[in-house]
Parts: sequence; structure tokens; C-alpha cells
Amino acid sequence: MRGLARKAGRCAGWIFLLAACFSMTALAAEGEAPQPAMYATFASLIPPIVAIVLALITKEVYSSLFVGILVGGLFYSGFGFEGTITHIFEGGFLAVLSDSYNVGILIFLVILGGMVSLMNSAGGSAAFGRWAKEKIKGRVGAQLATIVLGILIFIDDYFNCLTVGSVMRPVTDRHNVSRSKLAYLIDATAAPICIIAPISSWAAAVSGFVEGEDGFSIFIRAIPYNYYALFTILMMVCLVVMNIDYGPMAVHEKNALNGDLFTSGKSEAKAAEEETANPKGKVIDLVLPIAVLILCCVVGMIYTGGFFDGENFVTAFSNSDASVGLALGSFFAMALTIVYYCIRRVMKFRECMSCIPAGFKAMVPAILILSFAWTLKAMTDSLGAAEFVAGAMEQAAGGLMSLLPAIIFLVGCFLAFATGTSWGTFGILIPIVVAVFEKSDPQLMIISISACMAGAVCGDHCSPISDTTIMASAGAQCDHVNHVSTQLPYAITVAAVSFVTYLLAGFVQNVWVPLPVGAVLMVGTLFAIKNITGSKKPDSV
Repeated sequence: MRGLARKAGRCAGWIFLLAACFSMTALAAEGEAPQPAMYATFASLIPPIVAIVLALITKEVYSSLFVGILVGGLFYSGFGFEGTITHIFEGGFLAVLSDSYNVGILIFLVILGGMVSLMNSAGGSAAFGRWAKEKIKGRVGAQLATIVLGILIFIDDYFNCLTVGSVMRPVTDRHNVSRSKLAYLIDATAAPICIIAPISSWAAAVSGFVEGEDGFSIFIRAIPYNYYALFTILMMVCLVVMNIDYGPMAVHEKNALNGDLFTSGKSEAKAAEEETANPKGKVIDLVLPIAVLILCCVVGMIYTGGFFDGENFVTAFSNSDASVGLALGSFFAMALTIVYYCIRRVMKFRECMSCIPAGFKAMVPAILILSFAWTLKAMTDSLGAAEFVAGAMEQAAGGLMSLLPAIIFLVGCFLAFATGTSWGTFGILIPIVVAVFEKSDPQLMIISISACMAGAVCGDHCSPISDTTIMASAGAQCDHVNHVSTQLPYAITVAAVSFVTYLLAGFVQNVWVPLPVGAVLMVGTLFAIKNITGSKKPDSV
């Protein structure tokens, strides 16, 4: 693995040097880069595709993302050396890291990492693990508990990923559930839950993109048609209850049963097991900080939405700024947690302070990947990916209208997978759908908006450069490429069933027929997979 990573790093370095040497002959005469020749063409989606393919092949995400960024910079500058370097840093890294929303998310990550370190050092996580060992029996119970907790924390996907990971990691570890399976359960109860929860940051985002209509009402009416989200929840429960695993996940789960939770070496598993716990720790030392964190984050979000200036709760949540709200809420939660631990004398103040840099260190991989992923998205945006997809969708709208929900679902999947952003996909596709259907066929508009949301969540769920996927890896403390490669077959299975269901929904245009048909198809597909793979025992790695 390390040798492969070094090869990937050397490969990225050679690509950069060759591109630099080549581009020295292509400098613009006047020193200014013209309008990119590849603007608003399919080439605008090539940089993220390159990054994703390299990451899956080399199993090394940092250099793969940088190569994708480099390709985007070269395309933007017309292969000019100065323009490439300037765009990568000024239009990329510096721009995304000076964006207030992004900085707020990074602050939230660092603070949450500090809180996790605090709870671990105080012995709260270990005490909860001991309690859960008595109350939660078996691997099925541990996985179902993870799903239930993920469903309950529906406010925001970032918050969901990191909170569920920190709470359930000790429990799933004790029952030999692989970190890849934990990361999948976390990821599958983050965006898919948020996109069908009326009170969530995602509902607020979708409502804002539906211009000229009652966005919140449309969001509610679209929930029964959001097949990918609903079938993902159904699939998770079936996988756990029916004891089905296939693809790379089957190998990871078999290795976990043999004691290797990471499928990347016994040393990592041993290091995790050798963490010493504070003997003073109690279950309340984990539960109370988590409860305070949830409360403070909710208060922080409605504060940014104007709740304390007279707005009602739903309106305040719809107008909230998740970045600022989560940063404020997590800061106050950490401060209260430190005060609580000091009062209870489970930790000294100096020990609490030492947990903050330790928590920051644990979040460095997630911060690096997020920074690279945001920069790659900036490259894609500068090449006109949104305009390209919008034009393609407007041309497709003239075809068979009943097929459009299924087509929109596929376009949403591809766009979110390539760009790593579901919200950006909403912003591109939903206004087009409203413009096409709002006067001609309001019912088909609801189904198509659901297809936009479902496709965006599906692509976001699959993409290795998605911030939610990165957060799920961080929450489970799982190797990011392992998480992506094991999750992909599961997400593709649900996507295939959802596509067939959208084909049916486009013709039937009824809420009660496609949903049960799709659910039966989902369960039947899993039974077929179990029968096919049941006799095959994967070899451990």
C-alpha cells in the first residue's frame, strides 16, 4: 500500500513537471489567459473524472485530487504555465480556504475533533462501550443501533457523520463490525436522511432553489418520490437483518470477524485496541456532551436564521447558515464540556487543553481531503460545468416527457459524482425542471424534482470527492478509499432499483404504485444477491 502511494505521488510529480515544461511554450503573448476554449463543454467534467479514476486505481487520494486540480488549471489557462499556477492557487486553494462557509465547516471539524478527543480521554467513550456491550447484543444490534442513531440525527449531514461515528465506533468495534461497514452505515444515514427530513439544512437548501413556487410545500410533496433515499434506508436494514454482504465489503466484514477492523494491517487494529481509557469515566461523560452538542448546534442554526429576532422555528431553520450555526454551537458545546469535566474532576484543565491539538491532528486527513475537493470543484466551476449540464438538460426536455424523471435521476447522479456536491446539483437542475414543468405538468414537476434530489444524493453518496463521503470516513476513522470502494456496489444497487422505479413513476404519476413496487424490487434484488453470493466465501486480505 505504501509503495503504491509512493508510486502515485511520483506519477503526480512527473505529470506536473511535464505539463509545466509543455506549457512554457504556450504562454499568451499579452500575459492574459483568454476565455477557456473548453468552457461549458464536456471537458469541464474531465478534471473530477480524472481525480476519481486515479483515486480508485491507486488507492491514494491526495495526489489523485491534485492531478485533477492540475488538469483543471491546465484546461482553464489553455496550458499556460503562469496561468495554470495562478488559477490553481488564486482561483482554487486560496479562494476556497478564504470562503467563510468553508472556513466555518473547517472550524466545526476541528472543534468536533477536539470534543471526540475530550470524550475519549475522559473515559466516556470506553464507558459507553462497556454499557453498550451489555445492552446491545451481537453485530446485528450494533448495526441497527447505528442506523437508528443516524436517522435520529437528521438536522445536518456533517453533524450526523461525525456525531454518529464518535458515539457508535466503540460499540461496533466491540462487536467486530468493520470500519468500512460503519462508514457505510454513517454515510447512508447522513444525506439520504437529511434529504427527506423537513427540518434540516438540506430542506432549506432545496426550498431556496425552487423559485416562484412554495419550495417547502414542494419538498414535502416530493418525499414519497425520493426513491434513492427511501430505498437506501430499506437496504441498510435488510443488509443487517438478512446478514448480506457482497463485493469488497464482504472481504472487509470477514476480516473484521477475524479481528482486523481495517483490512489494511493488524498494526492499525492493534493500535486502536491499545487505547487506554480513563478509569473515572462514566456513560454520562459521553451522553451529556453529545446532548449538549446537539442542543447547541440546533440553537446555533436557528440563531443564524433569525429565531431570536422573531422568526418562527421552521422559518428560522429554513434561513439558517449551517456553517456559522455549527461552528457557534460546537464552540459553546466544547466550552461547556470542559467546564463539566473540570467540575466532575474527571480531567484537569491542562489535560482538557491538550485534547484540542490531539483532536485537530485526528481531523487533518479530513481537512486536507476537503480542501483538495473544494479546490477541484472550483476548477470545475471555472470551466463552466454548470452551464454545460444546464444546456444538455434543456435540450433533453424536448424528448419524451414521461422518461425525463429517470433521465434527470441519471444526470443528477453523474453530475454529483463528478463534482462531489449535491447542493450544487440541486442548484443546476431544479430551476431547469421548474421552468420546464411548472405550467405544463405540475405532478411531473414534483416527480422530477424528487429525481433531482435523489440523483444528487446518489452521486454524492458514491463520489470519493464528496464532502459527506469524506466526513463519513472521518467519523468512522476509516481509510477513505476503502470506504468508497466498499460502499460503491451498495449505492449502485439502490441506484439501479431507483432508476427502474422512476421509469414507472414517469408513466404512472401516482405516489402509491411506484413506491411499493420499487420496495419489493429492492428486497427481491437483495434476496437474489444473497442466493448468488451465499455459496461464495470471500478470502480475507
